[in-house]
Amino acid sequence: MEDPIMIASRVSRVAAGFVLVTMAVLSACGSSTGPGAPFRPQITNEPDNFQFQANNVTRATWTFTYTWSNSGIRASVDQTSAITAGTATMTILDAGRTQVYANDLKANGTFITSAGAIGSWTIKIVFTNFFGTPNVRVQKA
Repeated sequence: MEDPIMIASRVSRVAAGFVLVTMAVLSACGSSTGPGAPFRPQITNEPDNFQFQANNVTRATWTFTYTWSNSGIRASVDQTSAITAGTATMTILDAGRTQVYANDLKANGTFITSAGAIGSWTIKIVFTNFFGTPNVRVQKA
């Protein structure tokens, strides 16, 4: 008969391995430009300045999510995308996870977010069967 301590040790190693694999999978799912992303955008992600741009995207369905540091309570959003088909939307959450902005990227122009909590904001851009050139800039307002 096998020693109960050896069995417990093996179960602990298997459980720890399962946790590590699960964390790696979840991290990969949260990775905006990880394996499987249909294109690689050019990103600037600095405190108080975020920019997302890509040229000639075709047939993209993907969600890009970024954490962006905003030292202000509002942000200015400049959208200058050229969309030929499909949809692209951008949602911004403040540091308290409250939505402060949502818009279709077809709406070109400069917009101001609602007031939000200072800190790490979340910028989420969702493409569905997208064709075109997305270009957005988010800056502290």
